[in-house]
Amino acid sequence: ELPPVLPPPPAAITLEIGCGHGHFLTRFAEAHPERFCLGIDILSDRLERANKKRNRAGLTNVRFHKVEAVELLECLPAGITFEEVFLLFPDPWPKKRHHKNRLVRPDFLTSLAARMAPGGRFYFRTDHAGYFADGREVLEQHPRWRIVPSAPWPFEEPTVFQLKAPAYQSLVAVVG
Repeated sequence: ELPPVLPPPPAAITLEIGCGHGHFLTRFAEAHPERFCLGIDILSDRLERANKKRNRAGLTNVRFHKVEAVELLECLPAGITFEEVFLLFPDPWPKKRHHKNRLVRPDFLTSLAARMAPGGRFYFRTDHAGYFADGREVLEQHPRWRIVPSAPWPFEEPTVFQLKAPAYQSLVAVVG
C-alpha cells in the first residue's frame, strides 16, 4: 500500500528504514523543513509514538507509515525517488541462516539503487561488527554503489539503539 500524502513526482524523499519511535527522523525533518521525510517501520506501536512526536512538533514535512522496505520499493509510482536513505541500527540477524533477512544485501541494494535520485546517498550505521563488515563488502562489490570513505555524517540525532551501543560504525555510499 502506498504511503499517504507523498509529494508528487519528481520530488526526492528522505527515507528512514526502521524508524522506530521516530526520534531521528522527526528531529531531521525539523532541521530540514525543505525536505519531505518518510519513516517506515513494521510495528504499529512504534509508528503511533512516531506520529505523536511529529504532531507535537507540528511538522508537515514528515510522514510515518507501516510497510516493509521491499514492499515500499515495489509500490512507489514512477518518478518518486530517494535523495537519501538512512538505515540506523537495523536488526543484525547474527545467525548465518538468517542473513537473508538483512537489508544490506545485493538484491535489496539493486532495488534501492533503481529508486535513488542521481547522486543519492545511503547512510548505514550499526553496532554489530559482523553486519557492518558484511554490509561494507556487499556495497564495495555492488556495481551501482560506491562507498565514500571521507563523507561526513549529515545529521546527528542519537537513536534509542545508538544510546545503548558501546560503539558503532557508520558508512556512506552513493549511487552511481
